[in-house]
Amino acid sequence: MTSLLLAGCGKMGGAMLAGWLETEFVDGGIHVIEPNLASADQFADMPGITVVESADDISGDVDPTVVILAVKPQTMDEALLPLKRFVGTNTVFLSIAAGKTISYFEDKLGLEASIVRAMPNTPASVGRGITVYVSNNNVSKETAALCGNLLSAVGESILIEDESLLDPVTAVSGSGPAYVFFLIEAMAAAGKKAGLPIDLAYRLAKATVSGAGELAYLSEDSASQLRINVTSPGGTTAAALDVLMGEDGIQPVLDKAIEAASKRSRELAG
Repeated sequence: MTSLLLAGCGKMGGAMLAGWLETEFVDGGIHVIEPNLASADQFADMPGITVVESADDISGDVDPTVVILAVKPQTMDEALLPLKRFVGTNTVFLSIAAGKTISYFEDKLGLEASIVRAMPNTPASVGRGITVYVSNNNVSKETAALCGNLLSAVGESILIEDESLLDPVTAVSGSGPAYVFFLIEAMAAAGKKAGLPIDLAYRLAKATVSGAGELAYLSEDSASQLRINVTSPGGTTAAALDVLMGEDGIQPVLDKAIEAASKRSRELAG
């Protein structure tokens, strides 16, 4: 049986919990630690779920298969202290906290701890996230697959072997939704400047980005081919792409943005 202990039931932790409940993947019960009990109210009365305010309220006979660490990075030190008692059992620690490396957890929990580090993104809240994860050598293939199944409850999951890749992963997919949201803002602002009422411009931009993303996700064609499909020679789309794909267009700016985010991820990891 698979039992879970979820430390932190904020936006990401709550989204993952909702995904697990929908898939009925967990059959051994779920304990949730959330100091702000109101954040977990919607789950408190559900069968198989126990919500507590502190790890001290977890009974001594609880032996979770996976401890999911979904607390803010700045509170991780404090959150780990009462959870160290699960080290040395069959429990694996799965962290979704940004900037906290496997070596950090091994330092705090001990070298014998089984650690999985993951980088999800916020579309997980609507079941369309993507998470990249990596484990230390203490995690078996079966346990890594179990963690992958948990992460896949809110979207796609990809297992990698090189932890250093999580820095550019953070830059592309972890932070990426913010870039897309800004694109919507920018398109709406440009539409307003072109003469559209702002409400209409925003609605058009939001629906276009959402629809194009869904088309790219579902299509067997590459993004490049989809772009070509909608671009008539000498047409309006071609005129816009001449600007967007020029030397001063989007690509050089994105290169700088991804590098800045990657660098910051490395800095946060110490």
